Amino acid sequence: MRYVMDSFRQGDLYFLRVEKLPKEITEDMAENGKIVVGHSETGHHHVVVLDKEDDPNVRMYSGDNPLVSWLEVNRPATLEHMRSFDTHAPITIPPGTYKVHRQREYVPEGFRRVQD
Repeated sequence: MRYVMDSFRQGDLYFLRVEKLPKEITEDMAENGKIVVGHSETGHHHVVVLDKEDDPNVRMYSGDNPLVSWLEVNRPATLEHMRSFDTHAPITIPPGTYKVHRQREYVPEGFRRVQD
């Protein structure tokens, strides 16, 4: 398991510690007790399992840009890759606020999220 400080990556996700959350964002809801930080077309999502339903260790937010979201981590949390083979190692995220960038790729129609 890796421990991080100000920035880190897992697969097509890049996390950068920021001072505060921006305005005009909305909270994303958990799915089955998990925050899905990065959806995968094949179901191999990047997730944080919530430690409590009534006082979660992590909250996720999104805004207008589908390639950017934010995580607010209140207690240490573990980012896991939900795949049993060729998986990314779990990462322990310390408390803080993080901007999450999804990698993009060029296609003739323009840019799109990287297909995982």
